[in-house]
Amino acid sequence: MNYSAILLAVIFVPTLGSLFLPLLGKASEKLRNAASLIFVAVAFAGSCLLWPAAREGAAVFYGLPLGFNFSVGADGLAVFMALVSSLISSLIVLYSFRYISHYDNRNEYYFMVTLFLGSMMGLIFSRNLILLYIFWEITAIASWRLIGFFREPLYVLRADKSFLVTGFGALLMLLGFLMLGTEAGSFELSDLSAHYANTAVPHAAVLLILAGILSKSATLPFHTWLPDAGVAPSPVTALLHAAVLVKIGVYVYARLFVASLPADIFTMDLVGWIAAASALVSAGAALVDTDLKRIVAFSTISQIGFIFLGLSQGNEIGLAGGLLYILTHGLAKAGLFLGAGIVEQNTHTKDVTKLGGLYKTMPVTAVSFLLCSLSVMGIPPFGGFFGKYMVIAAPVQAGRWPLALVFIAGAFLTIMYLFRVFRLVFLGECSHPEAKEGSKSMVAVIAVLAGLSLIAGVWISAPSGMVQSIASSIFTQVK
Repeated sequence: MNYSAILLAVIFVPTLGSLFLPLLGKASEKLRNAASLIFVAVAFAGSCLLWPAAREGAAVFYGLPLGFNFSVGADGLAVFMALVSSLISSLIVLYSFRYISHYDNRNEYYFMVTLFLGSMMGLIFSRNLILLYIFWEITAIASWRLIGFFREPLYVLRADKSFLVTGFGALLMLLGFLMLGTEAGSFELSDLSAHYANTAVPHAAVLLILAGILSKSATLPFHTWLPDAGVAPSPVTALLHAAVLVKIGVYVYARLFVASLPADIFTMDLVGWIAAASALVSAGAALVDTDLKRIVAFSTISQIGFIFLGLSQGNEIGLAGGLLYILTHGLAKAGLFLGAGIVEQNTHTKDVTKLGGLYKTMPVTAVSFLLCSLSVMGIPPFGGFFGKYMVIAAPVQAGRWPLALVFIAGAFLTIMYLFRVFRLVFLGECSHPEAKEGSKSMVAVIAVLAGLSLIAGVWISAPSGMVQSIASSIFTQVK
């Protein structure tokens, strides 16, 4: 099997294919929609084909000198992230068919969503810091247009805010990349890893790169843009908050400071406590906010803190738990945002104080929302329980008990604000008896996401086996 060709297809089919979607849309909207889904599904199918080689520890590389090296490679970490992102993105595109059908700018929407996923694939598989940065910025442009999809002045302003915050962080990250590459004489990850194997990574470069990572992942103190991004259509918020955008930062952290340039104690402690502060502050905001999508967005910020906790502890259980939680949180949080989209479209409000009793008119949405909430809460046997348990066990194993206790408190806050949301929206007296379920395809997608959130826990051996093999492989190479 030609794995190099498959790798290039995973990156370039959605990236280049997206350019044709506006033209297809002028001919046939159904053709454009189908093409968008096919391009995204190709990335998922290709990632599935790459997994056997990655599982056996065989890295697939492709290099092409273009002034800088166009170096891409597929190992277990990259393929796992590609699988998660492309699977959830495929479901989101399917959900979009009906959700977006009556809005303007549909051609641009599918163009940007597909380009976004393609650039994510390019970023994931990049093995050169300059190439990684190029794809990083393409995701920023696509997300900026998607957040400002409705073009109202306030919405455009919030899209601009997200672009400026993440763009500022990206420039700082680029400075960090330049410091590393200049000192090592190369921007190739393999060369950087070899150079810094016996040389300390400059803390100034680490701090600059962390600024970019934290801004993209909407982590304190760069977190404010993400709740404001809730003005975007619900499929966009699901894509940004669950599957792709905010997970870019945690992936790059894992790629750079776990797999390539193992972090020192300073970096581990710094990231761990920033994540703890971010998790608690955003959980507190979720407890008092009344906008449904902002509450779920604050929840995302909090749960990203749990992922950073696992990745920053320097042990296998933390890395495996962080990767597992990327999967389980992505499935469940996508379901929450898409469920919120159905509620908003059918009640024309996001104010949870003006909602209630919707389980009577939206039973499938209500049950799906509850199941996804239980996974994010970390209630067994849902997949979220196992990921959250492992990331909290990581600081315990590393001897950082105070950090673990902070995140246990964060886990309890998660239970409190998600039960509060479910009670206000779906229980009690029915506030909108005229409301109804979304379309069959929309409801089916959130039901699938809820089912996968449960299946990921009931059959935990499959995803846990994947992440444990990845973590074991990375720490074996590091040692």
